[in-house]
Amino acid sequence: MTDYGRKDEDMALIQVNYMSKALFRLVPLNVILPVDRFDADTDRYLSEAGHRYKTLYLLHGLLGNYTDWVSRTRIQQWAEEKDLAVVMPSGDNAFYFRSRTPWNDYETFIGEELPQITRKMFPLSDKREDTFIGGLSMGGYGALRNGIVFSETFSHVAGLSAAIHIFDDLSEEADIGLFDDFEKASESDLNPIVAADEMFRKKKPIPRFYMACGKQDDLMGVNTAFRDHLREKGADVTWDEEDAGHDWDFWDSQIRKVLDWLPL
Repeated sequence: MTDYGRKDEDMALIQVNYMSKALFRLVPLNVILPVDRFDADTDRYLSEAGHRYKTLYLLHGLLGNYTDWVSRTRIQQWAEEKDLAVVMPSGDNAFYFRSRTPWNDYETFIGEELPQITRKMFPLSDKREDTFIGGLSMGGYGALRNGIVFSETFSHVAGLSAAIHIFDDLSEEADIGLFDDFEKASESDLNPIVAADEMFRKKKPIPRFYMACGKQDDLMGVNTAFRDHLREKGADVTWDEEDAGHDWDFWDSQIRKVLDWLPL
């Protein structure tokens, strides 16, 4: 682990590399962590009186990696203001679900392994009401879909410019062979609409949702359609839109709104 430094002794930006069982390889994370002190004897960051922090698992988009959110937005500054831990993994270009290729089970990695391992490493709350997931574009799809599939773990889900168009049979992602069988995949819980319907049918815990998209973004239509589907099923969905495209200026402004929306 590498500590990139703390401001006023109360915030750390930590790079983590650990061997993932779900992905069968060494994976990198960035972690923004409020801390009271570092214990050199145990090599652990400690919180005061056993306090465990609320946590946002934050996913990057296509062609990005675990450094994107810190390098291209003000998430570190705003998380510090909110006393919020933020865990940012690398998802490669895999859309955060279980791949048809071996050793690429991003679904288990995001929904099960990552919360478990980071709670062992850091003083993070294990309560559902304190555990959130969000992301942009590909990561917006990953947050929405995994937030629904693992709704027992995540109480709040934020999808920004979510790339849920991958189940449009004209999409480039379908054309490049993201799925073995596109029709079968679109009828499974890989499709957020199907996953949401199963969540309601099985009477699983229902997260609260925050969704946003730029008015000039080509993904506006699929995002508003999914927003409406969730609302029709009875979900609590906060929606926001701006005069923006598919860009970092929009995501920087939106992540601040997400943190204001979270129960911090």
